[in-house]
Amino acid sequence: MSVKDDLYAYALSKTLTTVSSPTTVGLYSSCPDRIDLILQRTQVHMDREAQRREQRLAYGSSRPRSVKPSLSSLLSLLFKLLFYRPAWAKDHHQEHMRFVHVHFSAWHFAGSDLLWAGLVLRLCHAMQVHFGRLPLSLYRTVQHYEEDEIRHKLVKEGPSCLKPKMLCCCPLWHLILSVLITMVIICVALGLFGFPEVGDEGTGQVNGTTTKQMGVGEGVALAALGVPAASAGKFMVDLAKNLLHSQKSRLNSIMDNVQVSRQLGFMHEVRKEIWLLSNFIHFMELFEGRRIRVVMRITNLDRCSPTKIVSVLEAINILLSDQGSPFFLILAVNPEVIVQKVNFADGCLCREDRAYAFLNRIVTLSFTIPPLTEDSKRKVFFGLTCKSDVILTGTHRRKHSLCCSKSTQDQSSLERAEDMHMPLMDTTRASTELVEEEIENLVTSAFESFMSDGGRLKKYILDDSMSMRRVINSIRMTVTIMKYLKTEVPPPENIAAWVVLANYWPCRLSWLLNCMEDDQQRLEIDGGNVSHSEDSKTLWQVFKESRVELYMIREQIEDLLEQDSDPETFEMLLKIDFRFTIKDIEAFAAATVNLDLTIRKELGQIRGVSKLKESGWTGTVVPLPIKTIIKMSVEEVCSELERMHPNSNYAKVVRENDLNGLALVFGDVDQLKLLFPMTLGQWTAFRLRFWGFPSVRRHTPSQSPCLRQHHQEPPTQPS
Repeated sequence: MSVKDDLYAYALSKTLTTVSSPTTVGLYSSCPDRIDLILQRTQVHMDREAQRREQRLAYGSSRPRSVKPSLSSLLSLLFKLLFYRPAWAKDHHQEHMRFVHVHFSAWHFAGSDLLWAGLVLRLCHAMQVHFGRLPLSLYRTVQHYEEDEIRHKLVKEGPSCLKPKMLCCCPLWHLILSVLITMVIICVALGLFGFPEVGDEGTGQVNGTTTKQMGVGEGVALAALGVPAASAGKFMVDLAKNLLHSQKSRLNSIMDNVQVSRQLGFMHEVRKEIWLLSNFIHFMELFEGRRIRVVMRITNLDRCSPTKIVSVLEAINILLSDQGSPFFLILAVNPEVIVQKVNFADGCLCREDRAYAFLNRIVTLSFTIPPLTEDSKRKVFFGLTCKSDVILTGTHRRKHSLCCSKSTQDQSSLERAEDMHMPLMDTTRASTELVEEEIENLVTSAFESFMSDGGRLKKYILDDSMSMRRVINSIRMTVTIMKYLKTEVPPPENIAAWVVLANYWPCRLSWLLNCMEDDQQRLEIDGGNVSHSEDSKTLWQVFKESRVELYMIREQIEDLLEQDSDPETFEMLLKIDFRFTIKDIEAFAAATVNLDLTIRKELGQIRGVSKLKESGWTGTVVPLPIKTIIKMSVEEVCSELERMHPNSNYAKVVRENDLNGLALVFGDVDQLKLLFPMTLGQWTAFRLRFWGFPSVRRHTPSQSPCLRQHHQEPPTQPS
């Protein structure tokens, strides 16, 4: 595992230890191995962070209970479950915390008709194994009431705690203990002495009145002893039923019951089981004196069918997103596969049902794993060659051995080089606390740019709490990564602006990054170097030069453009408030984890296909690149026509009608045919030169409302 991947896992773990539940994390990458490694390291870092908090607060006034199972702890828990109830404070917060990790591989349940039911079954089984069947069954018997879901929780002043159940202004366990002691005394007395017999002293006979009095006394005694015994018997029967009939078997029986599925709805019954688990975990939080968060990792979902993927996403949205539920869900998938399958699923009828909008309603923290650097790719490649299972013999084995030894040396040198530049989690405790304090200060300063009166970012926030949570979580994660990368950290307000840009305009920002990457690669191919003027070019200037090309492919990227917010606000952010330059991108490149890489990949493929059509033409007439045509002036168009047709008056027609490159691209074909009295061969050459192949020619058909929102008219010629 590379050092940067470990850093990404650490940043994700730090963010999850500070955010509120419930939270759904979208962990996106096209490499399953990197996803698995980052998930493993995230679990390790989260457990370490919980232990670090325990050690830091070990000498405080409120020390939590030990997590290690013991007989005394079990007896104490059973006593609290029987005779105590939770009392919640208005501001319930615990510094101590621990995590319960649950792994759900969707591929293991892919054969089921209800894949999302497998998710719930896996969660219930994990909770039963972790906390024990007896405490969970006892909680269902004596603490859980379905009517409480529509009632308010018991709220008190002061800290949250477990309060004893009261009966007649007396703790319930006092009364029960008194009843038990009284019953024991009565039973012992009756066993030793029996009922007193009152009769005639002379004859020693018992008359009828005395016999009647003895029967009444026995009845009263049996009634006094029988009512508690019957209550205890009923309690034992309910407890035994809950012990034998676990949540897993309960859900299985509900699935088999067709009437329940048709009349009441299986989703409602499952939701009640999830609500039971949430309440039980809240009870355990008060018992242990720490926060308990269930981290559920969902993997291999992209290998399932589209209908089952949508059902799991709906289950996440409905079942595990109740306010206050103690669940963290990490959805580790390949976003490109998920988007394609969700868009082709049944019921995808409107814009809100499409993949990106669907995921935005669920995911509160988007984490896209950045691509591997060249050094990281080299290390992975060498590692795979050394671990190859191919059987080698003779000379090949010796060569392979030499290669592996050399690769091991190179890999160790690379690791030492990376560690020299970025010593991460193995630093001392004092330095770690110092870095954490600096991160908190930077995050606080970034948040101030949204809340202060003079902040420039307050006008860019949308009125959507889900998008606000994504921005807040992404800012914290970006600052953590940049701080541990040992790079020059930009001003906090600029970091927040970059996060807002990636969250609210992912398509346009991906387009900008793709254009800059293509220009850099073109310079390397041509053997040139990046000048200082190119580094100082602003992102808005890059967008102005390429937005006509973006407009040309608007029909192919309709789903991507739907994710972007208001285009005028985008212009205001880059042109007026935050004038980011090409050089500034280097500082944000490795820390931009809230931008989906599949958008940039799809835009690059579409742009690459257009360039493929423009290049590789071996005929006498070579098509001009669309970017070149758009920038052509009237005189440049005239020169091109004079070169193609030396003895024609076409240049005069161009000057009289003021036909520049934009006019040729967006002009009406029929009107252009009328202006140029060309033969069929001349028109074919003209069309190939300026418009390329027939499929490249873009007419202006009627657009959808979404496209009209983003592009009301063709953009003006860039200055």
